[in-house]
Amino acid sequence: MEKAANKNKLFIDTDDIIIKKNQRLYNLIPSFIINYIKRIVHQDELNYIIETYKDYQGLDFNKVVLDDYFGIKTTAIGQENIPKHGRYILAANHPIGGIDGMLFMQEAGKIFGPTKSIINDILLNIKNLTPLFVGVNKHGSTSREVFEAIDKTFLSDEQILIFPAGLASRKSNGKIRDLEWKKTVISKAIKYKRDVIPVHISGKLSNFFYNFARLRNLLGIKYNLEMFYLADETFKQKNKSFEVTFGKPISHKTFDKTFSHYDWAQKVKNHVYLLNNNPSEDFKQ
Repeated sequence: MEKAANKNKLFIDTDDIIIKKNQRLYNLIPSFIINYIKRIVHQDELNYIIETYKDYQGLDFNKVVLDDYFGIKTTAIGQENIPKHGRYILAANHPIGGIDGMLFMQEAGKIFGPTKSIINDILLNIKNLTPLFVGVNKHGSTSREVFEAIDKTFLSDEQILIFPAGLASRKSNGKIRDLEWKKTVISKAIKYKRDVIPVHISGKLSNFFYNFARLRNLLGIKYNLEMFYLADETFKQKNKSFEVTFGKPISHKTFDKTFSHYDWAQKVKNHVYLLNNNPSEDFKQ
């Protein structure tokens, strides 16, 4: 059955996004699955948001969507831990996989002004936020131009926000924590001489998400199918309250050869969770 064409131009067009990512895959997906994806990614709601707030860009768009549409309240803690001058990588846990990125940009923006976030390039479809983004293709090859853009960003004076886990947190043994952090946060800190500011963000997803992820693993399915539900999880966060806690900067000189870059990354991850109880916690090897 041929997939229905859109009569009106959409800001977020699921058909177009999948086609650009993988035309062959799109041709194999039945129409009813495409329509289901449109529902769970809340295509209509996303287009409503972009149309309603189309005159806002960057941090202004970010703020009005959080405040006006989602009704989210955020409390920032530990701002006094951040020096006024310096070039940093702000590395945070990723509890929600969507709205936490907006909270991260908002609270970091109050301190530094506009920042740059290294994100999944699918999010580049939200044009109002592209001034704050550098996109990476997590489901295919990343072009040379993107690598050059990332290098240019790290060489700049802009503050950089990243979620080193790359995926939303999962529940294990009753605790919600990130999966392993990628070593990139350490290698970039060393290469570009940027100190790392650890950041803890509160929040959790629904039990459905965690159970779905667990079932997918039990079935031996490697592809991150639960990713499709992150937009749905985002819309479940309406009218909730969150805390964003900034820890003390960790000097890039700390990351010596005592441990591998990978092991250093896990140590920083573990430190991030200590900030929830003590924002002034010193980083310990």
